Amino acid sequence: MRSIGWLLLIVSLALVAAGCGGDDDDGSQTQAETGAASTSELTVYAATSLTEVFPAIDPAPEYSFAGSDELATQIREGAPADVFAAASSRYPQELFDEGLVEEPVTFASNRLVVVVPTDNRAGIDSIEDVTEPGTKLVVAAEGVPVGDYTRQVLDDLDLTAALANIVSNEDDVRGVLAKVALGEGDAGFVYITDAVVAEEDVTVVELPEGSQPPIEYQIAVVSASQDREAAQAFVDKVLAPDGQQALEAAGFTIP
Repeated sequence: MRSIGWLLLIVSLALVAAGCGGDDDDGSQTQAETGAASTSELTVYAATSLTEVFPAIDPAPEYSFAGSDELATQIREGAPADVFAAASSRYPQELFDEGLVEEPVTFASNRLVVVVPTDNRAGIDSIEDVTEPGTKLVVAAEGVPVGDYTRQVLDDLDLTAALANIVSNEDDVRGVLAKVALGEGDAGFVYITDAVVAEEDVTVVELPEGSQPPIEYQIAVVSASQDREAAQAFVDKVLAPDGQQALEAAGFTIP
């Protein structure tokens, strides 16, 4: 039976701007008693591919998961974020140059793969197959990190003919994953960590050796945060051994 839990998560993310967040602090312990700043009222803006792992690292903050480009735009427009975690270095570095976030830190990497529906009716066995005429290819839009990584790989491998087969440009990686899993596309490019989430619904086709783009996840405290100490505490938790172990267990590569 096809699992649908993660697909329901995609729908909920599309309907609700702020994702999963922890319960408010009941006040039973003061900050002095706990010895650390509480993160229960923090708002963390994070790339969609971090949807499962960040709440596992710290369930307390309020999370908003979306494409890194979209989140960066919201921060530029004054959205009340405390922490920004992106699936590339581009947007954190741009915001840092604009004085909108503190200096970003790299905390993880990932791997790009091709996914196909489990029945694989198009018979896609390698990345070269996505160039075949009539193939329905789903990708993330330009500007979305996974969409830019996809186009970089196709260009590096001289497979840009595949761009003519694109039937949908999605807002984030989970949009790509959902359409392929539902059979609305013959293939799509996603991160391996997302493919694992939908392992019952898609089959992974690995990229050729040496063709992986450099994927660098970065995190930073937002300069306009109302509680920079707590925001930094969250960043420190992601960088701490337990946080790094959780990321590795979810399929991320630790720098």
